[in-house]
Amino acid sequence: MFGSQATNPANPNNDMVVPNGPTDGISCLKWSPTSNLLVAGSWDNQIRCWDVQMSGQVLPKAAQHHDAPILACAWSQDGARVFSAGCDKQAKCWDLASNQMMQVGAHDAPIRHMFWLQEMNCLVTGSWDKTIKYWDCRAPTPQCTVQLSERVYCMDALYPLLTVGTADRKLHIFNLQNPQKAFRELESPLKYQSRCIANFPDKSGFCLGSVEGRVAVQHVEPANSSKNFAFKCHRENTSSDIWAVNAMAFHPKFGTFATMGADGAYNFWDKDNRQRLKEFKKCNVPLTCGAFNHDGVIFAYAASYDWSKGSEHYTIKTNNIMLHSVQEKEVKPNPASIGRRR
Repeated sequence: MFGSQATNPANPNNDMVVPNGPTDGISCLKWSPTSNLLVAGSWDNQIRCWDVQMSGQVLPKAAQHHDAPILACAWSQDGARVFSAGCDKQAKCWDLASNQMMQVGAHDAPIRHMFWLQEMNCLVTGSWDKTIKYWDCRAPTPQCTVQLSERVYCMDALYPLLTVGTADRKLHIFNLQNPQKAFRELESPLKYQSRCIANFPDKSGFCLGSVEGRVAVQHVEPANSSKNFAFKCHRENTSSDIWAVNAMAFHPKFGTFATMGADGAYNFWDKDNRQRLKEFKKCNVPLTCGAFNHDGVIFAYAASYDWSKGSEHYTIKTNNIMLHSVQEKEVKPNPASIGRRR
């Protein structure tokens, strides 16, 4: 379906490159829950939308802009609206049918993450102002504001589980049936800064990725703590190079997941059998974000500089979104084959 181009350092896995991509760092990628529409937010202040067709064609559909870099985006459950937010401290709603955009929320500092909660008919936003806020998108003030211990660095929501990692390495776990207060707060099981978090599809726990090339698999209920473990990834065996785990995404059908690293690689993992299912070749720039489409047959990921080594290392100025045609054997659990974990 995808992947007919010649191998090059920017695309060593021969995946499809999305045309008319962002011109600066790519911070978020999200698929529509109802179709193969893909949106991406980036540091050029743009939120873009493409129509990914199963024939392999990718058609640019529309774009909107903010007044500052975009850090987060989300879809409404019906696929009719796209939400975006970022360094202009505003949350906006883009109606795709009318191509109109309106502000639906605001914070006192940049908004780092956002999710649409269909069960609550509201938008939740997490910010560097040390709060999360719930918005019904029809009122200028939030339905609820929750003060956190520090800035929001990572966040995921899959009703009724909301997980938030803050700059002080704390984890705030919410049951959204009582959204005003975290029902559990704990210190990260990882020694270094939290970078990304992804809730299990069955909502029983989450994976937490850090800047130290490590992922923790954590269960919400203390009774299941014996199932918790951590593993190393996005590291070089032959050197001391350790890379941040920039993003994670679960497969919608099999419950396996992908990690994307500052080393330019993405891998597919099976947490239940504690093994790596597929290792892919490294791009020559970091991978910053990624997601599986609604039926899990396409994996989209972004390759662009993540500024983890400062401006002096901003030498390869490419910003690509790639589409990988997912083979079932790459993501389906294989309990009979244990031992490829790293």
